[in-house]
Amino acid sequence: MPSVLPAGDPVPEDGALPEESLARLGERPFGFYVHVPFCTVRCGYCDFNTYTASELATTGGATVSRGSYAAAAIEEVRRARRVLGDRDLPVETVFLGGGTPTLLSPQDLGSVLAAIDEEFGLVAGAEVTTEANPDSVDLAYLDGLRAAGFTRVSIGMQSAVPHVLGVLDRTHDPLRVPAAVEWARAAGFDQVSLDLIYGTPGESLEDWAVSLDAALACAPDHVSAYALIVEEGTALARRVRRGEVPMPDDDDLADKYLLADEQMAAAGLGWYEVSNWSRDRASRCRHNELYWTGADWWGVGPGAHSHVGGTRWWNVKHPAAYADRLAAGRSPAHAREVLTAEDQRVERVLLELRLADGLDRAVLDEAGNAAVPGLVDRGLLVVRGDRLVLTREGRLLADAVVRDLLS
Repeated sequence: MPSVLPAGDPVPEDGALPEESLARLGERPFGFYVHVPFCTVRCGYCDFNTYTASELATTGGATVSRGSYAAAAIEEVRRARRVLGDRDLPVETVFLGGGTPTLLSPQDLGSVLAAIDEEFGLVAGAEVTTEANPDSVDLAYLDGLRAAGFTRVSIGMQSAVPHVLGVLDRTHDPLRVPAAVEWARAAGFDQVSLDLIYGTPGESLEDWAVSLDAALACAPDHVSAYALIVEEGTALARRVRRGEVPMPDDDDLADKYLLADEQMAAAGLGWYEVSNWSRDRASRCRHNELYWTGADWWGVGPGAHSHVGGTRWWNVKHPAAYADRLAAGRSPAHAREVLTAEDQRVERVLLELRLADGLDRAVLDEAGNAAVPGLVDRGLLVVRGDRLVLTREGRLLADAVVRDLLS
């Protein structure tokens, strides 16, 4: 959840959506994202909309606390029901991210989930995920989450190497990760995912291999592995600018991606999106697939983004401003944009091409289709029926492939 919000068009105070967007509801899967903007420590690489207790105190948000946050989130869920009307919109996925959602109690997280269920209804077998830091959960906590209806937990491992965690400002003991996975299994979670980051300054290929081995030794159902991006405005960007640590190297990132893909495959996990691997189709993150396939979701919380029927909007980012708007009976939305047909086509190319299921070739225009043979000849794409799928080399150059298809 980026900390800097884009510009956009004004949103009515009641948050009403265009009729053409409401008319399309129900055509695609529907889910909820809930942003929990609290962290105990701000990691140096993080550009997400998160706040420590001291940051809230110094930015006029002292009245916003972990204890009061669930009530505000529930009020937005109630508002979502009013805005979307009485349409039948069963929720297929719920994802709690942050920040660190597990800084709230299982009861508070469960109350938000219960409000979503009360207002919209969860489909049978709904996927309900929370992100978790290894040092913010134990068996009792995970038991509480499972009892509240959560089915999936995504644990922020990042690395198993202490000096790499140190550069990232991560505070957990690497040994806490296998313990957290074991507790999640004992609590009865259907799916356990691990999140990794590669390319941290000072991380060798051998360090990355250690992290991969440690992650796969936990036998996760799903792994996300993302290349470190040095975001402007972060503490890490300032360290790079001062020459204290080097900028991640593209060749190094490519080597680490290839090692990850090889190790995942050897452990029985197949890629289904450029940065995500799963044990089987059932282990894929269904919520993220909503994003990648242009489905509908309502984003709850400060800075959260939503998409319904071709309209995208985003909330005010500060927790105090967010809570104040809801308390005043106003929409917390900051701005929005109504996507044109061309906007939506371009986004399909950008996102669906990253999937192992590939992109429907019919989405491309004449120039895009003309670029396909050259990309196939270069070994970046394969054609499978009517769909275009990235090769392993193509995954390394996915952004360049997209540019060629949209040029």
